[in-house]
Amino acid sequence: MWIYLVRHILRYRLVNLIAIALLTLIIGIYALRVEMSYEFASLLPASDSTRIAYNEFKERFGKDGSVLFIAIDDDEIFKIDKFNGLYDLTEELKKIDGVEEVLSLARIYNLTKNKSLKKFDFEPVTKARPVSQHEVDSIKSIIYSLPFYEGLLFNSKTNVSLIALTLEEKKLNTKKRIVLVNDIRLKVDEFSQQYNIDVHYSGLPYIRTVTSKKLEDELTFFMILALIITSIILLIFFRSFKAVFFPMLIVLICITWVFGTMSLLGYKVTMLTGIFPPLLIVIVVENCIFLLNKYYNEYKSHGNKIKSLSRVVQRIGNANLLTNATTAAGFAAFTITGNKLLVEFGVIASINIMVAYIFSLFLVPIFFSYLPPPKKRHFSHLDKSTVSKLIERVVKVVLTKRNPIYITTVALLLIAIFGMIRLKTTGKIVDDIPQKDKMYKDLVFMEEHFKGVMPFEISIDTRKRKGVQKLSTIKKINELEQVLATYPELSKSLSVAEVLKFSKQAFYNGDESMYGLPNNQEKNFILKYIPKVEKNKKSIINSFIDTTMRYTRISTQMANLGTNDIQRINDELIPKIDSIFPKEKFDVEITGTSVVFLKGTNYLVKNLFTSLLLALVIITILMALLFTSMRMIFISLVPNIIPLLMTAAMMGYLGIPIKPSTVLIFSIALGISVDNAIHFLSRYRLQLKINNWRIKDSVIEALSETGFSMIYSSVVLFFGFGIFILSSFGGTESLGYLIAFTLIVALLSNLFLLPSLILTLDKRITTKTFKEPLLEIFDEEEDIELDNLEIEQIDTRGSA
Repeated sequence: MWIYLVRHILRYRLVNLIAIALLTLIIGIYALRVEMSYEFASLLPASDSTRIAYNEFKERFGKDGSVLFIAIDDDEIFKIDKFNGLYDLTEELKKIDGVEEVLSLARIYNLTKNKSLKKFDFEPVTKARPVSQHEVDSIKSIIYSLPFYEGLLFNSKTNVSLIALTLEEKKLNTKKRIVLVNDIRLKVDEFSQQYNIDVHYSGLPYIRTVTSKKLEDELTFFMILALIITSIILLIFFRSFKAVFFPMLIVLICITWVFGTMSLLGYKVTMLTGIFPPLLIVIVVENCIFLLNKYYNEYKSHGNKIKSLSRVVQRIGNANLLTNATTAAGFAAFTITGNKLLVEFGVIASINIMVAYIFSLFLVPIFFSYLPPPKKRHFSHLDKSTVSKLIERVVKVVLTKRNPIYITTVALLLIAIFGMIRLKTTGKIVDDIPQKDKMYKDLVFMEEHFKGVMPFEISIDTRKRKGVQKLSTIKKINELEQVLATYPELSKSLSVAEVLKFSKQAFYNGDESMYGLPNNQEKNFILKYIPKVEKNKKSIINSFIDTTMRYTRISTQMANLGTNDIQRINDELIPKIDSIFPKEKFDVEITGTSVVFLKGTNYLVKNLFTSLLLALVIITILMALLFTSMRMIFISLVPNIIPLLMTAAMMGYLGIPIKPSTVLIFSIALGISVDNAIHFLSRYRLQLKINNWRIKDSVIEALSETGFSMIYSSVVLFFGFGIFILSSFGGTESLGYLIAFTLIVALLSNLFLLPSLILTLDKRITTKTFKEPLLEIFDEEEDIELDNLEIEQIDTRGSA
């Protein structure tokens, strides 16, 4: 197989180059069409009961989480100049394309009784721009006499008020929302500067828009940074501009394929797929390091360029196939989670890792076949360099100090166990934003004055047409609202009961003391004034009742709580709800973005652990194809599971919880860290054949040869993942330093522990089955006949 592949790659190098160029050009056209994702992707699969209930809720009452909040912190807002500024701002915001409705102190509505028509009129308190302070004072007096809005639109105790903008759902799911939010901010910031008023932005539309824009900016930043860092490392290692330029060219080709495959599969760039291109840069460079290191090593041995390139394909191509396959398996395991984001991430990553393997295997030999033979300075790092001295020290330690290695390993495992006991599982809806970020500070400000902005909904099915109209049902709703009011994590709730209280106040000509539920006699009079619920007409009443008056809702906002707190509130509320609404008469469902996030997080963490086990199984199967011996496979996995345990311990000691953005680290790290073990063991097996089954000599030779590539690739991976520490997202930042830490521990484990175990266990694990693979695809001993390659003559003239 590999002899045929060498012939195909080198003999038809020009054809291969043209074919790859044309395919990349075609895929590049699709790459230009790729779009950013601006939708809120559910963590739950479509078949989940919680997601189904939430979708039904949205169909009945509209989507929650479409309101952008702007808090105004000023105790002089009712001074005529500032109030008129707020009035003008509110009118300007209402005109912005994409804004459906605006509520503020200058645009607040009151219910008034129209005796002649026997109906309630929903009228603005401020009918025109005030012309005197007395007029503003009158408006203030009316507003503060409306308990309906207290805790929703203003906090009279702290003099903080809100501007609430309901945004078009269609624009929220497209790139237009960035323009929409920027237009809003432009107007509000002008108002803030003109009147020296502090403003704070929040709400899910704002948070998601700012987050997606940061993601887009970081994608470009990290790609450029990864290219720069890997280029510098390659230049330091190989001291050749060519050894930097051509790997970077392969990187650019592979990145084009990433975006092209996204577009072809109908995927958009999400927070997860957005971090993959910088990761792929590191993976491609790692492939190139192993190939180039072998090329220079071979050329140093015999001075024949084509023979060196052919051996690169034969001897590194096979090991790289398995290392890339195991890395791809780590990502592919995400496809079983059922989560749309992770499935897309797994598909894109696993496909393009293998595409990157093919391109690096083809293009490195082809590019370097056109170049002159390497000079001595290009492989001087293989002689008495710092790395070579380091490898000599490693070999010495492995040969003479294995017991200290085992003692250290056991001690680290004990430390890991204690750290893992401290691990906790949690997550927040807004979790990855650093606390120093203004967006996070604004969110905290909202929670201090209005309890929170995260939607928390209760859907009630009375099972009867017009069942909501019954006063007994409304009293039950009011009773449940009183229960909700006991939770400091929840804002003031809104329901048909609150609307009815507002209506009673209006019926008694705005008397604030009459804000409360009507009795049976009052109810009959008041209901005559309330307009009928119409399907396509928005009103204060149809926000809480469907057209059949069978279904209703209680809406509140929740603080940005962790999943444990959301679960606690959920568990405490269920028995209280059941005591108020008997199950035999009502169907009550707790839903909303907060609850869907809770269920989704729990589901995702559970499935990500399953995917980790699947990745482990797949990697074991792939290694079995190369090594066959189950004892050797087990020994090779031990040094690569220890780093995962150490990482889990590090999370426990540092208080980093297990959540969707951190648990995926383990599958990725396992797939990448096992690469070193594969390269070492494949080289060890070859040395066994060369050294006539002398285990000690074979271990020394294998470690001496692969040590360079193991260290070089680990350095690239460390810095490649380390760049994510600069991310403004907590999850991406954790991904950076946790995987970087895992890979360094894996390097040390594979350099010291793996060879030590092989030497200690000796012939008990190095059996005949290890020497004879189950699937013979690695033809490592046979060299291709150079006379069969026409390229040799072309190349000789080219390098003369």
